[in-house]
Amino acid sequence: MAAPQPTKKSKLTLYIIVSLIAGVGLGFTFNKTYLSEDNKALKEVDLSIRNVQEQLKTTNDSLVINQLENQRKDLRKTRGTVLTARDKKVEPFSLMADIFLRLIKMIVAPLVFTTLVVGVAKLGDIGAVGRIGGKTLLWFLAASFTSLLLGMVLVNIFKPGIAMDLPLPEVSEIPGITNTGLSLKVFLYHVFPSSVVEAMAKNEILQIVVFSLFFGVATAAIGEQGKIVITFMDSCAHVILKLTGYVMNFAPLAVFGAMTAIIAQQGITILKTYSIFITEFYFGLLVLWVILALAGSAFIGKRIFGLVKRIKEPILLAFSTSSSEAAFPKTMEELQRFGCKDKIVSFVLPLGYSFNLDGSMMYMTFASLFIAQSYAIDLPLATQLSMLLVLMLTSKGIAGVPRASLVVIAGTLATFNIPEAGLALLLGIDPLLDMGRSATNVVGNSVATAVVSKLENSLGSPLPEGAEL
Repeated sequence: MAAPQPTKKSKLTLYIIVSLIAGVGLGFTFNKTYLSEDNKALKEVDLSIRNVQEQLKTTNDSLVINQLENQRKDLRKTRGTVLTARDKKVEPFSLMADIFLRLIKMIVAPLVFTTLVVGVAKLGDIGAVGRIGGKTLLWFLAASFTSLLLGMVLVNIFKPGIAMDLPLPEVSEIPGITNTGLSLKVFLYHVFPSSVVEAMAKNEILQIVVFSLFFGVATAAIGEQGKIVITFMDSCAHVILKLTGYVMNFAPLAVFGAMTAIIAQQGITILKTYSIFITEFYFGLLVLWVILALAGSAFIGKRIFGLVKRIKEPILLAFSTSSSEAAFPKTMEELQRFGCKDKIVSFVLPLGYSFNLDGSMMYMTFASLFIAQSYAIDLPLATQLSMLLVLMLTSKGIAGVPRASLVVIAGTLATFNIPEAGLALLLGIDPLLDMGRSATNVVGNSVATAVVSKLENSLGSPLPEGAEL
């Protein structure tokens, strides 16, 4: 098969960057013109709600309280109407990103299943699966602990919550975030599928991984008959990767739509309002990148620079779409081009999407302690370490949950008696923070895959730029 022209990949990366810039520009224009009346009305309603809340704090008259409560209820209804009207105006742009992400999610479940079954079956026996799985999980645990600890250290150094001194909304103003139970039963139900069809329909990556591990081991155990299944699954995986190439052509449109919608709604001013928190969080992500690169270089040496160069497109895609899943197929492809054997990539990378979300892990301690600081709640070091360990356990396997990081943080805040209303401080900027988290998750999982490949003596020479797998 003829190798594609190397310029094709470079052009796609260029198109994504151009779309990102164009989306920010158009979003800013819309924010100042097309949505200016809606944004102005929203600010006035928010100010009125805040004034009513202040009045409620200063009166004991039951009649006045009743009137103010009704007034607040009406204002919230008005706020919802304004938000709906504003969102409707940028819906065509949001749809661009939503459709692209739906296409990507369409690919992820079958890709994880086919590649992981092939990877496990090619390993040959349970002993090999256990050996590689042990090394993989050990790296994941170390990376997760480092990410959580880094978030805790940096938020204690910078103290962004104290510096911001922002008013906190009430719990009732936090839409879409539910404090899910964090019991062992709930966790185990989230890990082990009752139906693989349901797991694939809901894109429950961890459940798909569990079924694929059993299926792969069983396929290897039946010998010659299993080889037919492996060949079929391998062919399916290549078909899905080819399909990924087609879907990726729509990435620039998705990036353009996503950036236009978010900047049009939030405006550039949100970067100014939350500049301290955003700057310090992204500095933390940069430090985490350096730590991951140094840890990776201890095993693969200077090739770590080649790895980062290889995955620049998946990183950019994850950043601009705020979705690690969107970058999953391309990350898998680039890691194989880097020299990682397909059986290692197929095994480690899907596991990483459930157990090794380094950017999200750092955010959880950073955000939880930031909220505590905003309420002037002083948490002793022992309590903070307890929070770190709780997050270490409760954050595993929640990759398929919408707004997963915020869901876990909500549960953690309740556990340590920190008001959950503080989550409202993060809702406005969460999409901007999610961009950095998603890109960091790609870096962390790519480094983990390369390191495990090296430990298994399965790291070969990189393929030439643009060469066919």
